[in-house]
Amino acid sequence: MPQLIFDFLHQLKSTSELEWIGTVTGVACVYLAAKQHIWNWPISIVSVCCYLIIFYQHRLYGDSILQIYFLLTAIYGWYYWRKRDLSDEKPISSLSLTYIALTIAAIVVLGLSLGFTLRYWTDTDVPFADGMCTAMSFVAQFLMTRKILQSWAIWIAVNLCYIPLYLHKELAMTAVLYVIFAGIAWNGYRDWKKTYSANTLEHARNPTS
Repeated sequence: MPQLIFDFLHQLKSTSELEWIGTVTGVACVYLAAKQHIWNWPISIVSVCCYLIIFYQHRLYGDSILQIYFLLTAIYGWYYWRKRDLSDEKPISSLSLTYIALTIAAIVVLGLSLGFTLRYWTDTDVPFADGMCTAMSFVAQFLMTRKILQSWAIWIAVNLCYIPLYLHKELAMTAVLYVIFAGIAWNGYRDWKKTYSANTLEHARNPTS
């Protein structure tokens, strides 16, 4: 145990400036997303650019590709959230049980496909862990751009899965970041659930509003 703590502290001490920038902006954008603040998208662009470089350097190729996807969805999400009247927030929606099942199936298929691709076409030592986490993140990010409640549930799961992966890759500060992400995702789910329930109740009372 003392050795594990020593190794962890050593990793923190050797954290690069780029990783610090990615960490700080990453926390900021996820917090703002949980609060439904549109500025989460431009701040996330800074974070994903930092981590695109970091993950490529550490042979996390699935995550590297994911950052490019995050960049594109950040631009799309910024546009989509702005596509409304100034006085009218984009409403939160929820998936039906059928779509939840389809979403889980899509994650599994995409994750295994990425895992096999990374195993046979790259030099990564964690192909399936990288592939599955990447697949979950792809889906969660897309659902987030559409303001779908279940995006936060997927983020909770994927953040917890990323923690041991980043410790394995000696990215201690990033592992800490994902512990924070998991907590923010949990609060985000609770906040969005509360808002969604209130909106649903209000719509039931005033269906024409």
